[in-house]
Amino acid sequence: MLFDLKTMIQPFTALSPQQKKLDHLIDKIEQQKQELHQWQQAEEDLQQYTHKTFMPVYHELHGVLFKQLEQLWKHLQETTFSKAELVVLDEKIQYLANYLKDSQAMSVQQAHKVNEIFTYYQQRAEHAQFRKSQKKINELETFFKNENPSDLADVEVFEEWESDHFQQAREQARLKRQQEKQAQVTAMAEQSLKTVYLKIAAIIHPDREVNDVKKIKKTELLQRANEAYAEQDLFTLLKMQLQIEQDQEVSQKGLSAEQLKFYQLALDAQSQKLQEQIDALIHRLVWSSKTRIAVKKGKGKVQIADLYKQIDEDTSAIKQQIKVEKERLMYIKKVSGLEMFLRHGML
Repeated sequence: MLFDLKTMIQPFTALSPQQKKLDHLIDKIEQQKQELHQWQQAEEDLQQYTHKTFMPVYHELHGVLFKQLEQLWKHLQETTFSKAELVVLDEKIQYLANYLKDSQAMSVQQAHKVNEIFTYYQQRAEHAQFRKSQKKINELETFFKNENPSDLADVEVFEEWESDHFQQAREQARLKRQQEKQAQVTAMAEQSLKTVYLKIAAIIHPDREVNDVKKIKKTELLQRANEAYAEQDLFTLLKMQLQIEQDQEVSQKGLSAEQLKFYQLALDAQSQKLQEQIDALIHRLVWSSKTRIAVKKGKGKVQIADLYKQIDEDTSAIKQQIKVEKERLMYIKKVSGLEMFLRHGML
């Protein structure tokens, strides 16, 4: 008979609120383990389907967009445009470079060209930001030199500077608290894992068994415990511990309040880790912005069938986009076509 952890929680008496919470947590972990297994099985199939249906059109789209980038960059170097046209042209080139800079569909030469253009605009933006910051610093220096500031603009500059630094400090403090909390959870999980493992090993270590039959059984149990410990599977270790304690007749009176509290904390950490694994796996598979929005609205819930459906929808949408981008490329190859697009806001 499959061992059930819940049967060990005082089965013959009414459950306390703490026991009920632990009971619920056990069910949750079992469901999480099943869900994780399902996603792990689906991962390879989804990736193969994506490479077969979506990736070819994805690569084709990036190839067309690179040709647009290359053509627009060439026109920018060789043709004179108005100031307004240059603003629009720069925005389009910068957008394409930013979109393609992490593309896996580029050749080495293409990737180098994209990076060159992206770096150019990044450096230009940094230079503009530096000039803006320098101007603000100069305004602040003027403000502090004035013993009786009466200019409202100076006061607003100071308040804006103070607000920016306050927001940065709050964000840094929030990140620090989050990191400390995560470190505490990780430390607690590791300590719980080690504590349970050592307790199991102390009870069933085969070197202390003289009976050959029991020694073989304990060797197998210890091997299972070693594997669970290596995989940081706290839930399996807890189940083993309770089963072993039952066999040893050391838990016939049920779990104490202290044990219940310990197991709840330990299982909470295990549940959180399982959920993180599920979320990370789903995040790897959900690359569509539309699906990510749906996942966010559903608080992380998404069905495997939904991903197949979204792959098909995205593939169809990109095929339509390729048609549009090819037509756009045909026009912007000529300066006259590019100027027409700029005049009508079609770039």
